Amino acid sequence: MSAPQRYRKKPVEIEAMRLRQDNAVEVANWCGGRAFYDAKASDRTDVYVAVDIPTLEGTMRAAVGDYVIRGVKGEFYPCKPDIFAATYEAVTR
Repeated sequence: MSAPQRYRKKPVEIEAMRLRQDNAVEVANWCGGRAFYDAKASDRTDVYVAVDIPTLEGTMRAAVGDYVIRGVKGEFYPCKPDIFAATYEAVTR
């Protein structure tokens, strides 16, 4: 029986945008997705904002605070902020 081997993710550069309350349409246009707004019936000023993203695995949803990533092959997908912070760092040139 063989033992598991350890692997490290190769360093790659990606593009990403963080979804905010005020940029859902911009993010949706960038990734080919659809901005989604849902106001509470009891308080029309309380609006849930998200972007539905077409991914290789089907449609996924990014909520406010999530990052939308364009991967190395041009694919898009959402990423939670804690995973993004643990995985990526800003590129400085």
